[in-house]
Amino acid sequence: MPFIEENDLLDLHKDVEKSQIINERLLDQIKFKNKDLKKLKIQRNVFVAITGLFLIGTLAITSFTAGLSTSNSNQNNLLVSIDSLEAMKMRSDNLKIQNQELSLVKEFYLAKEFLEKETIYSVQVKSFVENNATLASEALTNTLFVKTNPFYAYSLGNFETLEEAQTFRKQLVNIGFSDAFVASYKDGKRVKIEAAN
Repeated sequence: MPFIEENDLLDLHKDVEKSQIINERLLDQIKFKNKDLKKLKIQRNVFVAITGLFLIGTLAITSFTAGLSTSNSNQNNLLVSIDSLEAMKMRSDNLKIQNQELSLVKEFYLAKEFLEKETIYSVQVKSFVENNATLASEALTNTLFVKTNPFYAYSLGNFETLEEAQTFRKQLVNIGFSDAFVASYKDGKRVKIEAAN
């Protein structure tokens, strides 16, 4: 088995830990944005309901007073209604901007959920006939230890694309893992790597 320098192994561990921290931060941001999304949806619905009631009330009052007042008072009511409409328009524009921001967060969350169901790529560095779990450190969360009858496969890294995994494989080969190769998994099971179309 090729020898790996301790510094190289530590660098690999650091890279994996950085990726894990970034993933955890993204998940926290998604949770936070989802909470904000729910709050903003509720606020938007309440605002729309209040705005509708306000408009209906304003129209009712305006139409009621229009029949009772003279032409001078009609002009005053019209000015009050124009000011109210401008305020409503500004609120409506603000809600549109918030809705666009919420749509972006929702799209990001849906894309993340889609990727979790997709195939991931990892670089297999060794396989054993017996379960040799001492190689798998609990600190390395981006490692896979998968049973593929009759062997136990040990892989490093979780990548979304084949190209990323191939780049990582080249790095491992350069430090002495000449047998390393890219494997793909879906829902925790090994699958065949399809040719790119």
